[in-house]
Amino acid sequence: MPTTSKASADQIDTRLVRKLADILTETGLSEIEVEHGGLKVRVVKTLTAATVQYAAPAMAHVAAAPAAAAAAAVVVAAPASRGETVKSPMVGTVYLQPNPGSPAFVQIGDMVEAGQTLFIIEAMKTMNPVPAPRAGKLLEILIEDTQPVEFGEPLAIIE
Repeated sequence: MPTTSKASADQIDTRLVRKLADILTETGLSEIEVEHGGLKVRVVKTLTAATVQYAAPAMAHVAAAPAAAAAAAVVVAAPASRGETVKSPMVGTVYLQPNPGSPAFVQIGDMVEAGQTLFIIEAMKTMNPVPAPRAGKLLEILIEDTQPVEFGEPLAIIE
């Protein structure tokens, strides 16, 4: 008996949706979409909530919030008004030190030079340094080690 697109849509396994949500959490990506045989599954994560949408041709969008993706949601506090905010140049996972067990690149209160590496962001298995935009004193670090970050998210404040 041939499988129709409606039958494929009815056979969406919640384990697949949860696995895709886990991939988002592990990689720091904010969105993933998979299409196979007319069936399309799209999982989107935002800073305030996680949303899963899946649809097949002639099927309405359905939204759900799996526990794994919802647990990965991050709420960012507003940075202090003084100093310059260093923002994330990309979506990824931020690391405060070059290797596990190594000392952090910088500590709160350190004097930093323009271009000095403050953090690294892993995106698609590539480590990308986040340089200080100018010289000054590091007032705040607004993120934690291994935290997923979004583009433009505040990371630190330099006075």
